Amino acid sequence: MKHELPSPIGQSRAFLEAIEHLSRVAPLERPVLVVGERGTGKELAAARVHFLSSRWDAPFIKLNCAALAENLIEAELFGYEAGAFTGAVKRRIGRFEMAHQGTLFLDEIANASLAVQEKILRVIEYGQMERVGGSTTLEVDVRVVGATNVDLPSVAAEGRFREDLLDRLAFDVVTLPPLRHRDGDIPILSTLFGRNMAQELGWESFPGFSDSAMKLLEAHHWPGNIRELRNVVERATSHGTEGERVSTVLLDPFDSPFRPGTARTTLPDNASQTRPTGQTDAAGRQAATGPSKTNSQTVLDPQGPYDLRSKVMNFEKELLLAALARNRHSQKATATYLSLSYHQLRNTLKKHGLIEAGRDLKDKAV
Repeated sequence: MKHELPSPIGQSRAFLEAIEHLSRVAPLERPVLVVGERGTGKELAAARVHFLSSRWDAPFIKLNCAALAENLIEAELFGYEAGAFTGAVKRRIGRFEMAHQGTLFLDEIANASLAVQEKILRVIEYGQMERVGGSTTLEVDVRVVGATNVDLPSVAAEGRFREDLLDRLAFDVVTLPPLRHRDGDIPILSTLFGRNMAQELGWESFPGFSDSAMKLLEAHHWPGNIRELRNVVERATSHGTEGERVSTVLLDPFDSPFRPGTARTTLPDNASQTRPTGQTDAAGRQAATGPSKTNSQTVLDPQGPYDLRSKVMNFEKELLLAALARNRHSQKATATYLSLSYHQLRNTLKKHGLIEAGRDLKDKAV
């Protein structure tokens, strides 16, 4: 059976430091905890730890603890004997036995119950376990790599995660950087995903992205990180035309004036007084802050024909001006308000000509 070392893609300093950290810890026969936001590649990181270790030719078994009901996680991890519970008609081995002499990746390990956590700790400490409904102690040799997108020390302090298990898992902790902090990696990843999608579509080549489309990709906050980027790029490519650069990028596939559950119809100029409490779409934010005299009908239902990219750029500029005014033109506060990094905000402001070298942001924006 052929095994290939997973090859994460990127060249940013934060990314390369995380990859180097994984490579250093991989040869050690110790548990590893991989921490990162959703979509940052925790499973890929765990696979890299496995295939760079002496266990590379043994099983690499995975279990997503968040994908199972709490009462099923124990049976999946440790297996069960026939008759252990209703429906257990024959013996079944669990993930720990499957991973014997290899690596077990426990994704979203914080979702395991305290009772299951205690049994996981025993396997890590002593290499011993019993199947559910069984009394025979089994010996297993498994390296555990856990992953989480929450702050486990805080969860442990609240009593929802065993501190002794955290101590064992935290022999070494590798924290993966979110995409918004991986400067320069978005164009690389976008091109890769675009090429793969073009090949799937049967195109002779991938023409790349227009300058405005790439600027939009680089300015986005990416809460879903690489997984979200891949979806956006593949969707944009599939909607494009062979031989033409991809110029239209839809960040939110749910964005529609007919989206159920939201009042995305034409609004009057005094919408800030009539909008239902709790509504948070872009038009609602603009109406609430009142940054300019732009009529919401112009944004949500403009008279056509018109230049879509120009309309989007103008709307984005209006939102930036609103956020700046609301935060007294503080770039740091505005970046936080818009869920952007400071450098992402600066790049977006420069794109709209709201700041330039040697001039103060406040003077330029008012």
